[in-house]
Amino acid sequence: MGDAEQVVMKVVPRMADIPAAAWDACANPGGDVPDIPFLSHAFLSALEESGSATARTGWSPHHLILEEPDGSLAGVVPMYMKNHSQGEYVFDYGWADAFERAGGNYYPKLQVSVPFTPATSRRILARPGPFKEQTEDQLTAGMIELARQLEVSSVHLTFLPESQWQRLGEVGFLQRTDQQFHWLNNGYETFDDFLTDLASRKRKNLRKERERALENDIEIEWVTGSDLTEAHWDAFFEFYNDTGMRKWGSPYLTREFFSMVGETMADETLLIMAKRPSDQGDRYVAGALNFIGSDTLFGRNWGCIEDHPFLHFEVCYYQAIDFAISRGLKKVEAGAQGAHKLARGYLPTHTYSAHYIANPSFREAVERYLEQERHHVDHDIAALSKHAPFRQTGDKN
Repeated sequence: MGDAEQVVMKVVPRMADIPAAAWDACANPGGDVPDIPFLSHAFLSALEESGSATARTGWSPHHLILEEPDGSLAGVVPMYMKNHSQGEYVFDYGWADAFERAGGNYYPKLQVSVPFTPATSRRILARPGPFKEQTEDQLTAGMIELARQLEVSSVHLTFLPESQWQRLGEVGFLQRTDQQFHWLNNGYETFDDFLTDLASRKRKNLRKERERALENDIEIEWVTGSDLTEAHWDAFFEFYNDTGMRKWGSPYLTREFFSMVGETMADETLLIMAKRPSDQGDRYVAGALNFIGSDTLFGRNWGCIEDHPFLHFEVCYYQAIDFAISRGLKKVEAGAQGAHKLARGYLPTHTYSAHYIANPSFREAVERYLEQERHHVDHDIAALSKHAPFRQTGDKN
């Protein structure tokens, strides 16, 4: 890409119109860049082709691509035109309300993210090489220019790595932070190795929770790869629907989505399922969906049709730790929110988003708000970290 004048920037309305290998060469190139299953062409295509992330659901694909003279892709951006703020996990409802009360139109807006997926990963996806930073700069400029052409209020890049967040801040994007809880693998070989790092009382509590969770003859299964069947997806979709109806009123993901990822991403997909005996034989009663990256296990969705004490913690958090240790993964990202994860060994960590606001007056107001919010997030993380369950230096218990 020696001559920037020769490259062409395009907006593509469907993942299906972008060659999978070309997209993945930018999104998951390997090397020093960890593979993230959510960035893959297969995952994003499944969202669209299943009817989960489409114009009808308020996620109109506007993927940005930078094309070389030979037709290859130098970089891509997963982007959507949105007429609401649902399924993002970085909440801007207050911004929308304030702007519209002042006479503006907050929607539509451009959202650079993986729909319904609060997992940190690159958002500006440049193919590795000597022109990588130049490609990122061109795609950043392209997002702003597209916002101007479409006359939208804003562009939002959510769950960024800190490095991209810093670069976007340098070119004028507003910087926002929040927090999640992540488990870090400190070279553990077994779950008991992890427990030895905990304070004595916390260690006893976790063991009791795990014992209580498996009462009533409950058994846990890890299902991945070729072992995944439509019967597993039928059971899990029932769990997912139950949770979705209670949390959001309407689940985001269709039944077809799960079949598609089960077919195209089986080796990157992990269902942790809980079953127990019933009059009709063994019955699945709860489950959690996870995706497996090159160094991280990403917890995504949970649901159940029976309530059992601590089963949620066992299926979503402790079994995820067990699996990560067995695979030698460095980290478990257990999804959005949840201070209850702290006592289970998941530590508070910053998440990052960047925001381009077109209206100067509105931008100034948001910027002032974000300065205060960043301070509060820092304070909360520092305060929570003091209550981590790990042994203090010199503690022999």
